Amino acid sequence: MMKTILMVLTSHSSMENTDSKTGVWLGEFTDPYYKFIDAGYQVSLCSPKGGRPPVDPMSELTEHITGANRRFQDDEAAKHDFSHTTPLNQIKSSDYDAVFYPGGHGPIWDLATDNNSGMLIHEFLDAGKPVAAVCHGPAALISAENQRPGFLKEKVISAFSNTEETLVARSSNVPYMLQSKLEQFGAQVKTALMPFLSHVERDGLLITGQNPLSAGPAAEALIEMLESLAAVRSNESKTEEQQWQERADKYMETKPDSTVCPD
Repeated sequence: MMKTILMVLTSHSSMENTDSKTGVWLGEFTDPYYKFIDAGYQVSLCSPKGGRPPVDPMSELTEHITGANRRFQDDEAAKHDFSHTTPLNQIKSSDYDAVFYPGGHGPIWDLATDNNSGMLIHEFLDAGKPVAAVCHGPAALISAENQRPGFLKEKVISAFSNTEETLVARSSNVPYMLQSKLEQFGAQVKTALMPFLSHVERDGLLITGQNPLSAGPAAEALIEMLESLAAVRSNESKTEEQQWQERADKYMETKPDSTVCPD
């Protein structure tokens, strides 16, 4: 049976104190999307409002275009799915094996406060299913924290850093600095030694990446975790089968031989 990964995209497009727009950072969607597709996974897309998510115009500038972005522009099926995301309130966690939250600044507004998203994160983790997020995607963990206070305490995660926010000149256009907000809840936010370098953290079933360059590696980490979980479950199942076989063999050794007639 093909494994399915759910990707949760932002529906928020406006920034504060500016006419600049935000939304999904395109490469943070396309890079993981094709990692999953090429590894044989089925991908489903959703967003708080459904339909086509806004795309951060900056992520479509030439200097930010990735190979996955170019592949996406020629992929009519993917573009159709992107334009027709399922509303988040129609999603059932039981239909998926893992969930991935791309960034772009949008999530710090909508996914950080979306109760459906917060519940979804807990449902996945409670069921032993991985949750991954990259860049501003970890803002979705704030809703999960608000629903279960203490959820983020001592969690080791990564996210777009305060330094990076300042360097991209967006610090005055956001309601809070994501790194600081996560740390206020007790999370240990770890980042690369230099801004904008790839960095991924794993804490139990939680995988988080720091910035756009971390999107692909975070997806690879999620694939690796899914394969490891599948291997463990396969071994557990195999062990159970072996136990039943041993019981059957023991029974056959000890049961009376029905072919021998009594004197």
